[in-house]
Order: sequence, then C-alpha cells, then structure tokens
Amino acid sequence: MSAEHDHDSGHSARWEIGFAIASGVTYVSGMIAEYALDQPSVATFFFLATYFFGGYFTIRSAIQSTLNGKFEVDFLMLVAAIGAASIGRFAEGAVLLFLFSLGHALEEYALARASKSIEALAELAPRTALVHTGGPSNLSGEFAEKSVDDLEVGDLVLIRPNARVSADGFVVDGRSAIDQSAVTGESMPVEKEPVGSPAAAAARPTNVPAEHRVFAGTVNGSGALVVQATALAKDSTLSKVVELVASTDQAKSPTQRFLDKFQRIYVPAVIAFVIGVFLVGYFALGNPFTDAFYLAMAVLVAASPCALALATPSAVLAGVARAARAGVLIKGGAPLETLGRVSSIAFDKTGTLTWGEPQVTDTVAAPGVDLDDLLATTLAVEKLSDHPLAAAVTDGIANRTSTVLTATDLQSVTGRGVRATIDGDAVEIGNARLFTDADIALDEVAADIDRLQAAGRTLMIVRRGGRFLGVIGVMDTPRREAGEVLDRLRESGMTDIVMISGDHQQVADAVGKEVGVDRALGGLLPEDKVTQIRDMSGSKEEPAGTSGRRCAMVGDGVNDAPAMAQADVGIAMGAAGSAVALETADVALMSDDLGRLPFAVRLSRQTSRIIRQNLIASLGIVVFLIIVTFLGMPMGPVVFIHEGSTLIVVANALRLLRFDVGKEHDGVEHEARPEKVPAAA
Repeated sequence: MSAEHDHDSGHSARWEIGFAIASGVTYVSGMIAEYALDQPSVATFFFLATYFFGGYFTIRSAIQSTLNGKFEVDFLMLVAAIGAASIGRFAEGAVLLFLFSLGHALEEYALARASKSIEALAELAPRTALVHTGGPSNLSGEFAEKSVDDLEVGDLVLIRPNARVSADGFVVDGRSAIDQSAVTGESMPVEKEPVGSPAAAAARPTNVPAEHRVFAGTVNGSGALVVQATALAKDSTLSKVVELVASTDQAKSPTQRFLDKFQRIYVPAVIAFVIGVFLVGYFALGNPFTDAFYLAMAVLVAASPCALALATPSAVLAGVARAARAGVLIKGGAPLETLGRVSSIAFDKTGTLTWGEPQVTDTVAAPGVDLDDLLATTLAVEKLSDHPLAAAVTDGIANRTSTVLTATDLQSVTGRGVRATIDGDAVEIGNARLFTDADIALDEVAADIDRLQAAGRTLMIVRRGGRFLGVIGVMDTPRREAGEVLDRLRESGMTDIVMISGDHQQVADAVGKEVGVDRALGGLLPEDKVTQIRDMSGSKEEPAGTSGRRCAMVGDGVNDAPAMAQADVGIAMGAAGSAVALETADVALMSDDLGRLPFAVRLSRQTSRIIRQNLIASLGIVVFLIIVTFLGMPMGPVVFIHEGSTLIVVANALRLLRFDVGKEHDGVEHEARPEKVPAAA
C-alpha cells in the first residue's frame, strides 16, 4: 500500500470501499460459478469483474507512483495479479486484488480516524461574525453579520453567550469564561476581562496578557464579549494549528526517511529476486513453466512490503493527532520520533521554569528601623520611576503600608538606581554599586545583602537622610509545578536536565536549586546558549547517527530561537499567543502550561516503541511468508496473511489515539499565573 496515497479524501475513500465490496461479491460469485455450478466461462467473467473492481484504485496509485519514478507495493501487486491471469490462474489473481483492495480500503478507513481530530479543528471556527458597524472609538451602534473571511484587523466583534469565538483578538468589553481546550488544551474555562487600554493592546497584540486574549474556535461562556480582532481569519492561531498539523508529512521521521530509501532499493530487488526464482525453477530445476511462474508470483506477493510502508506513517499520524487533542502541536514525524530519543533537555529560565515576571520576595528592615518606614519610602520613590523593576516593587508593597509620602526630584542613575527627595531628605534606592561608587559603607545592611544575594535575589537598597532603612529583594519566582515536572521527565528517561540563563550565576543557582535541575548555567549570552546546546547534542556538528545524543530545548520560541534551532527538538511554551513560536518551534505547548511537557515526551517515546513493534512485525511476516511460500503455501492464504498484517500494523498504531486519555498533565497540577501579591517580610 502506497504511503503516498491521499488519506484525506473522504469521497475517494467511500468509492474505494464500494469497489472493494463489489470485488468481493464478484469473486464469491466466480467461486460459486466454478465449483458449485461448474460454469468455468461464467466464473472467468466474474473473476475479470473482480480484476476491474479490485484493481481500479490499485492501478491509479501504481500509475501515479510510477510516473514519479517509484516502484511501490501497488506495482508489485498488479504484476502478481497479471502474472496469475497470464497462466490461467484467474481465481488466484482475483483473490489477490480483492483482498488487496479490501485491505487498502480498511486501512484508509482506520487511518481516517486519526485524521478526523485534525479535520475537526478546521470546523471549529464560525463561518460568520457579528461586526460592529460604527468606528472602534465607541461601542454604541449595531453589529452586522458578515463572513469571517471579510474580517479586518481592528474590527470589533460581538461574541454572544455560549457561542464560538469568531476571531483572534482581545476583549474590550464584557466579562466571561472561555473554554479554550480546542486550541490550548486547557481543561478548565479561562476567565476573560477587558484590557485597560485598547490602543496599547492593538499596538502590541502579542504582549496582551492571557486574561484579555481570545482565540477563534474557542467557546464563550455565559457572558457577552466585544473583541477587537488582531488577525485575519487565515492568520488565526486555529488556522495555523490546522495547517501545521495537516502538513505533518513534510517533516518525515528519521525512520521513515530510511524506509523511503530502503524501499527504492528493496522493490527492484524483489523484482530481481522473483525473476531469479522463476529462472531457477524453470531452467535449473526443470519445473513446468506454469508452476515456476506461479511460485514466482506467490513469492512476489509474500515479499511485498505493504505493512512496512505503513508501519511509520500510521504511527506518526496517530501520535500527532493525539498530541493535538492535548494542546501539544508536534510538527510531523521528525520531531515526534526525535523527541522520543532525547536524553538531555535544556530549559531557558525566564518564562519557562519561572514566570518571567519579577516579584518582591523579601522586605528586610535595617536594625532599629520600622518596616513601615522602609515600605512607605520605597513606594513613594518607585511610583515615580518607569524602570521595569519599579512596577514590580510598587505592586508588591502597595497594600502593605497605609503611610502616604510624597517624593520629588527623581533622578535616574543608569545601571545603579534612583535618587529623590522626601520632606527635604535625600533618598537613594539602588544596587550596591550606587553606594560603593559614592564611597558609602554598607555595614548596616551588609549581612542582609550577602544573604539575599546568595539566594539569587536582585536587591534594592534603601537609604534616607543618611541612614539605611533596609533592603528589598526581587526575584523572578519559579513555577510551582516546575520541580514536579522535572521529576516526571527523569522518570521518562531524561538523564541530563540543564537550566541556561542570561542572569547572574547566583540567580541561576538559586532557581536551579529550587526547581531541581542537574546543572544551572548563568551569565550566558545568546551565542553562549547556542554553544551549550551544541555541546549537549553534537548532532548539528557531527554526521547523522554518529553522536547518539539528542537534546531538546524548551523556551518561549522568540528570544530563545537561536538555541532552539540548534537543539534536535525545539519546544516552545505558550505558543497559542505567539505566531513566532508556532512557526519556529518543532513542538509547541499551546498553553502556558509546563505540565504538558512530560506527557509530550512519554507520547513520543510510546510512538517510537509502536514504530519499532510495527517494523519488527512487518519484516517478520515477510520472512515468514517467503519461507512458507517455498514450502508450498498457495497464493490465497499468502495474500490473506499479507493483508492481515497490514491491518494489524495500522490497528497497533491507532492505539496511540487512546494514549493516557485524561492524563495529559501526568498528575502535575498547573499553577495559574500568580497575581501581584505583597511579599512576606
């Protein structure tokens, strides 16, 4: 059975099944006419009809592959059937084509089960949308229905309660919970609320937080929403997922590429072997021409690699479809099978093992200083600053003090901190260099500085009126589930788990110790990360198959793109919100959920096992059939076993569709992105 056959054509598949059934009816009629009614001419008529119905689609496939310069299994089956007819064995040729066409049709039907989950994705997005007829500046006015293909970026779209979302975008009005499982795989509905500034969100749509973003094809809850579209229908996340999953054959697995090369040699070799069998039987052993030719045709059927041709693509299709249902996009057989061989995995720290959002973790007052003085002074100054850490500090301490102070005369000291004035007192807030450069001793807070730096904190030292008030520690906090995820990966066979980061080594050590990586490497520039991934893998510098090591890289798919490209498998998190991640990663976790990674690894390992099982079974059946054919088994039983083996291979692959249903998280409880909460003292 040609692996090139189009599995997606439902219309063609129905006709193929119909023709296979017709060939069975005519074959049985021919057997009745020949053996029960003793009407050989009538039997021949029915057998020729079987040739037509059973061979129609086989001939089409054989012609197509032959024109492409390939001699595949369909070609071998036709040769055997025609050969049987040429020596008057119409019944054997007819049963060959009947069973071959029936097996081919059943395989198409079985493989369609794996394709249905992919095809169903394309049907999720509504065909029409309710679009606001006025301008985007106000929400008054009416909404008119129009095709989603006519939507433009910036259109305001009404999403009614319990309706499917018709466009990617962000919420500008209304609150509701949306079922995003079809796109991100998240099992629980996600609460949505309006953005604070639609203009700012429209300017940078990829940076809009998850609580404001919606995706086409997801299901709205009980509240009505007004959404501003950020992508055309053809560019929506759902459309890209469908396109990428449907094109899995473009990235064939290493095993499939090997088998493709093998078949180009194997098929001509089989033809040469069959010719040799005939020549030896007829000329060397002196067998009658009919007997020698019949044996050669039976050997041709026995040696045809039908099951071998389907062993890998059927498993890949089922594995990719199962992953897609769990919110994991795997771009074809190559990354699916390669991930199953990975023994080393590298994580970027920021946004992967951590949330990528600094938070206040420590507020330590100096000896003799009231904590409220430290908090009130820091809050007054940081409110005036536009530094990224300033927002984290104000969010973290704003509701921990009721004292209101007013700061003025803010001055930024690049790379060191800020200076300001409160009630006539000079205030300095910054890192240690802000004070050491001014020859100010840090003795009062030195112990706290050393302790917090050793714990990987970014420090903000606060001094007012010549007196140190204390130290505030800020850190990009690890995800709660990170440690458990790494444990699951070790159980799946990962032997080297590394965290790579551009942060200071002390910060990397602190996070690495908390989450439990084997090694934490800090202070790495982008090119250093690429070098590290190359050292862990070796596959990009050495000839294929010489390294034996496989390395995966997990990141956000944007800043980590060079390192992910260097890895054998690049894995992006939260790809539903990033077009770049969808396009650059080999594997994409659609939701911002690290807990799905162990599932993806175990699924890929199971797929590799299924492929190995199928290959062993396929080759074993071929050897067995060749042996029993030489021992005298007639063509009919050979064809039956031959076609049965292909169905067994496909059925074994389809087991992947039920792989750990409901266990996509491997028992890892996903932690929602944390709210801005005050730090503990």
